[in-house]
Amino acid sequence: MVQYCHAVINGEVIACQKHIWACMRFLRDVEKEGTEDFPYIFDEEKAMRFFDWMSLFRHTKGVLRGERIEPHEIQVFIFGNIYGWIHKETGYRRFGKAYWQVGRKNAKSQSLAVVGTYEQMAFGENMSEVYIGATKKEQAKIVWNETEAILKACPELKGKYKVAYGEIKHLNSDSIMRALSKEDKKSGDGFNPQCAIIDEYHAHETDEILNVMDSGMIARAQPLIIIITTAGKDLSSPCFRIEYDYVSKLLDPNNPVENDEYYAMVNELDKDENGNLVDNIRDEDAWLKANPIAASYPEGIKNIRKRLKESLEKPEMMDDYLTKNMNVWINQKEKAYMRMDRWADCGSTKENPLPDLRGKTGFMGVDLSSKIDLTSTTFDFPLEDGRHAVLSHSFMPEDTVEEREKKDKIPYRLWAREGWITLTPGSVVDYNFIKAYVIREIEENGWNIGENCYDPYNATQFAQDMEAEGFIPVEIRQGIKTLGEPTKNFRDLVLQKKIIHNNNPVLTWAIGNAVTRQDHNGNIMLDKEKSRQRIDPIAAGINAHTRAMFNIETIDINKTTNEYLNMMGW
Repeated sequence: MVQYCHAVINGEVIACQKHIWACMRFLRDVEKEGTEDFPYIFDEEKAMRFFDWMSLFRHTKGVLRGERIEPHEIQVFIFGNIYGWIHKETGYRRFGKAYWQVGRKNAKSQSLAVVGTYEQMAFGENMSEVYIGATKKEQAKIVWNETEAILKACPELKGKYKVAYGEIKHLNSDSIMRALSKEDKKSGDGFNPQCAIIDEYHAHETDEILNVMDSGMIARAQPLIIIITTAGKDLSSPCFRIEYDYVSKLLDPNNPVENDEYYAMVNELDKDENGNLVDNIRDEDAWLKANPIAASYPEGIKNIRKRLKESLEKPEMMDDYLTKNMNVWINQKEKAYMRMDRWADCGSTKENPLPDLRGKTGFMGVDLSSKIDLTSTTFDFPLEDGRHAVLSHSFMPEDTVEEREKKDKIPYRLWAREGWITLTPGSVVDYNFIKAYVIREIEENGWNIGENCYDPYNATQFAQDMEAEGFIPVEIRQGIKTLGEPTKNFRDLVLQKKIIHNNNPVLTWAIGNAVTRQDHNGNIMLDKEKSRQRIDPIAAGINAHTRAMFNIETIDINKTTNEYLNMMGW
């Protein structure tokens, strides 16, 4: 697997960016396995046990029908990870959840059928329960039918299981496998899954089935949820909005999101920072990015080629081709605000430390948002060399942080222990803590900060309190006319490496969440409604940058931001 990872990273194996990141993640994990902060080890014997099980079965369709299954290299890598990593002390599996997004006809159903039978009959759990979850009975039956077919074609397992009344039962362990769907009112309530299989999650309108399966696993020592899907066209679906968004951040080495118990692999065509395809859909080599199995043999390529020809002749079929064959989420109107690798390049290092800001003039931006959620203040310091130093701090109510952490899957409490977030007593953010923090930081660091640049929503009382402390209130109107140029300018400075920051993971996470909306003139601003998680730290930063971008020692408070924009020719 190490050799495979190097081949992917070096370009010997054609792979998309997220595939490369998955390989980089594996190599990083191998380097730190068994350490105090990473209590997992890779057990090759456990991984091979799964592949020994896979080799019992035969292909049920296509040109290989009747031949024993030999795992493709992508299957070896994915399921080797899922079954090879264990906790060094308990021996329990590391990954309790796995997500694989890949184009159609890449052995998804076959892979899930093997996983289902392994978890039911061979993993070692007595009275195991395996459920195939889908929104429609027809969809749930795809993996079920494949499972039944591979079992019937396996002489080694003859007499060891029974199929009756919509259930596959393993006679030796009393373990079962069933298909569930909302359509036939089988919700999964009251069940105790060892393994939950979610096929084609892009088709699920809600996360109800996934949540029911997850909540039912509490009594299991090492359960597994596995999601395998293609991309889709519903960007409001939980698959895109929650899982795909999350695993994209999890895989990105420049994003601070980490989850050692979640395995992710995405095989897709690559896009640029504006969401436009980088790869040519006619390039058959690029097909391997989304189809590591289907595009690796002549019959698979022929099938994809046929689908492309049809789609080019019948434009109404193109969306289906892009989602199913090229594994591309489409109709995504919102655009990611920032390339995270460029933001990471602006982080301070030993060779490029954060400059001494004592005595420097800076601008403070605040985004108070909702009192029950994340609230942030960000400082922007224009420097003599044309760069801007950016520092940020956030606040959350202590009583709700655990609940928010579970819902958002973000390590808020860890970030609080590391000093990036202040937890305020009670169930709402106490703005007095923000005021006290700001005053203390300014006094201790000798900063010259006179303006409080704020979003007027929810901030009237705070602005008055800060004015009483001597800060000039600067209301930053939340529209494209005011925020458009500062939002662009801040991003341009990042691209030019003229921003330097202290690698604050909360601010980095927020920037990774941020998407923009655009008017007919090409002006942009951050879109809070379409951003899938909190963006308060960068929203506060844009408020500060609205004034700091002018790089003027003293700004006339009587001049609005729009007047300064006009003065400078914008």
